[in-house]
Amino acid sequence: MKAKVILNPYSNRWIAKRRWPAAEAAFKSAGINFSLAVSEYRGQAVELARQAALEGYSPVIAAGGDGTIGDVVNGLALANGEESIGTLGVMPLGSANDLVYNLGLPLDLNEAAQVIAAGNTKPLDVCKAGERYFVNNSALGLEPYISKVHRKINWIKGPNSYLVAALKGIFCNPTWQAMVEWDDGHYEGPLTLVTVGNSPRTGGLFFMAPNADPYDGKLTAVLGYKKTAFSMLRVLPKTMSPEGAFIHTEGIQEIHATRIKIRLVTPCPAHCDGELFSKEIDSIEYSVLPGRLNVLVPEL
Repeated sequence: MKAKVILNPYSNRWIAKRRWPAAEAAFKSAGINFSLAVSEYRGQAVELARQAALEGYSPVIAAGGDGTIGDVVNGLALANGEESIGTLGVMPLGSANDLVYNLGLPLDLNEAAQVIAAGNTKPLDVCKAGERYFVNNSALGLEPYISKVHRKINWIKGPNSYLVAALKGIFCNPTWQAMVEWDDGHYEGPLTLVTVGNSPRTGGLFFMAPNADPYDGKLTAVLGYKKTAFSMLRVLPKTMSPEGAFIHTEGIQEIHATRIKIRLVTPCPAHCDGELFSKEIDSIEYSVLPGRLNVLVPEL
């Protein structure tokens, strides 16, 4: 095994940096021979992963949170192309660790290292939002609007900070006029949120695409519009249920497709795997690449 670890020390607001010695010890205890690259600024993990793949490292291990994983996947895709993106390992050092939860990977660092050392892989779908790749979820509207709010919250840590941000964002009640087209349907009208999921959970607490399956070759999207902040607030508790009760409420619909095109009258924020786009967008196309990424997972 010629492994490269891409460490994002900023993950979980610098807690990843403090936890790195424990992660390093876990790698060594599991007998993993690895080289380390440390991301020093936002987005650098993309280039570090690209370089690692071009130098023949496999697996490339994301040591951080969901944003770090997304960056590493983008780097692998840039190096290897879309037919076979590469092999990914995960050392969970983030705050929400949504993909880890969704794939049933261990949160314990020693257990995570043992999974990587065992070398058992499973082909995972990779999704695209325009030219960007993601493996957990992407969103327009309310969800990235909440992400912008979340960045300003420093007085609370962990998943509860996402809940506080959600409450603040909902009370602002942002709405956009949109046209959405997918394989066998379309929608035109107001939207509060668009979530496109490869997996069900995001933000540590919310099951925004509760029926998403990262192995089914499909995008699972939820389109939602509520006229008032109060009506959206009433939906919020239902989004925290894995059963997905909120998709059956008025103004919410779930779709499954291989392509989704979205056009907006006015620009809105967007994100992939928790990383905000550098600027607001007024159009985007989503697609899926079935089974193109090999992820190191526990043996069944």
